[in-house]
Amino acid sequence: MARILTRRNFLAGAAAASLLAGCDSRPVTGLLNAMQKFNGRFSALLYSPNHLAPELPVSAQTPEDAFPQYYISDDLPLAPPDWRLKVGGLIRNPGVWTVADLQRMPSVRMRVRHHCVEGWSAVAQWQGVQVSEIARRVGLDPRVRFVEFRSFDSDYWSSWDLASALHPQTILAYGMNGHPLGAEHGAPLRLYATVKLGYKMVKYLTEVNFLPERTGGYWEDQGYDWFAGV
Repeated sequence: MARILTRRNFLAGAAAASLLAGCDSRPVTGLLNAMQKFNGRFSALLYSPNHLAPELPVSAQTPEDAFPQYYISDDLPLAPPDWRLKVGGLIRNPGVWTVADLQRMPSVRMRVRHHCVEGWSAVAQWQGVQVSEIARRVGLDPRVRFVEFRSFDSDYWSSWDLASALHPQTILAYGMNGHPLGAEHGAPLRLYATVKLGYKMVKYLTEVNFLPERTGGYWEDQGYDWFAGV
């Protein structure tokens, strides 16, 4: 049976993991806030767009019913019939796209290991379109430095540094393990990447916004690390 991560057990597991890492799950202030900002800047310095997570064999893949599920809502979020992805911000060509529109774009597949702040990991194959391809199509203003991702799952959201969002292994995924993405894993569209911890990978996407200023996120505003690199 799939493990369903509720907000409560995610919070408990993340708190334990963050304490081991020397941070607290509560909103951060003072010295701790300064330390987290330093850690984020240091992580950004270590980041490399040329570093790729290894492609794993089929034999390494986690059985799909054992790949943990996670959402904020009390019930499994289901996309509205008129679902569309809105792309906006400081761009030349704002757009509203369906899954079919995204599927007509160049597609990538990758079977990689997923890392959660709780400490577990799992392997799946993901299929979708690179965020860098989206950025190329909409035309970024030179002032863009960050990307914000928003969800219909109780308004879950997260913001990323632009470099991580444009990494070759950061995609908007509409497929998992060779079939369309299921609701339990973020359908119809979710963010997936090899360069961030799981809570940064927003499921049930509704918006992608390219911005000049850094914003926060659902968990980040509660004290979790903003950069959250792997």
